[in-house]
Amino acid sequence: MRIKPTMKYFLALFFVLCFLFLPKYQAIANPDIDSYEIKIPFVVGESVTASYNGQQYTIGEVVALPTKTRWPSYTASAWGVPGEICASAVNAIHMLVSVEKDKGRTMSIIPKETIAPAAGAGASIVLSTKAGYGIFGSWSPTVGSQVFIQKQGSSLKELLNIDNLPKSGDALVIYVQNLQLPYMAEIENHPGGRVTIWDKDGYNVIGRVIKPVGGTGRFEGTLFQRTSALRANHSGVIDYSTSPYGKIGGFQIIPWEHAISSKEMQGAWDMTQWLIIGPKDGISKIGSTFPLFKQGLVTGPSNGETLWDVWSTYGKKSLFLVRINGGPWQKIFDITGKNDTALSAVTHLRLYFPFHREIQESPNKCQ
Repeated sequence: MRIKPTMKYFLALFFVLCFLFLPKYQAIANPDIDSYEIKIPFVVGESVTASYNGQQYTIGEVVALPTKTRWPSYTASAWGVPGEICASAVNAIHMLVSVEKDKGRTMSIIPKETIAPAAGAGASIVLSTKAGYGIFGSWSPTVGSQVFIQKQGSSLKELLNIDNLPKSGDALVIYVQNLQLPYMAEIENHPGGRVTIWDKDGYNVIGRVIKPVGGTGRFEGTLFQRTSALRANHSGVIDYSTSPYGKIGGFQIIPWEHAISSKEMQGAWDMTQWLIIGPKDGISKIGSTFPLFKQGLVTGPSNGETLWDVWSTYGKKSLFLVRINGGPWQKIFDITGKNDTALSAVTHLRLYFPFHREIQESPNKCQ
């Protein structure tokens, strides 16, 4: 049944009354020693490197440089902060350069083996790295990571912006802070269902489900991600793969303001492939907020990739589990392509945040 525009606003108003009485969730976002840098020389043929704790890793090579930026970029890019990563995915990374007339201007990083429509022709740094690997996998930056320009011959770094774009011989430096994150988020997949964050202090309800997910769709980037893993995160979307690497299939979680106000997302009200959630107070925008839409979720290592230790290699992944008809938690079975009812029996979802050390270890003890 098609939801009329007036119905959308009625539903949103209804959930305001529900959200007003929810407890406040106080995020803890303290950087720790697991932070690292990614350096991309603005020189074709040069190596892309990641640096952590004094060690340097080669994670690709520059194949081509952008000749321009993209404006207007996708709608939710404008919800970010200029000089930061505004989207991180297995097939593209977008950096916000500026916000002009309420629309974002972006520069992107993409693998050479695929295209990313949101990047725009000629507005991308193209790397030799395989999609889902390197900066698109194990070393993926979180949304909100800062991007700096290091001018040729200088050690100083200045934040990326419309007046400070990289030139030949310069370098892009992405600073990734691995923050103290919650353990997981649980979503009750029905209208009015709770969105709950679990952390070391217990749990807090931060929102409600406005529209549940019921099916899967052909989100092209899922071609480069495994089943039950994050395909992409940006200021207005959480995109998960339900298909194995090499096949297409997945679903998305979006904030209510994206579903209400963004022209390209109006179909989310009628189609089953999108789960729409609202904020804790029923009034605020939740796009580009910690921990679901900023500084939390990453694509993580693909098969065969390793990081600096076993805990980071194992834990730096944003995976999800489901309950079918209220049963036990389980990994989703492989689902490919568009299937409007494939997830109709899913009653609960659990989204796991990445971690970088054994959970009981204190940051001060980690070496």
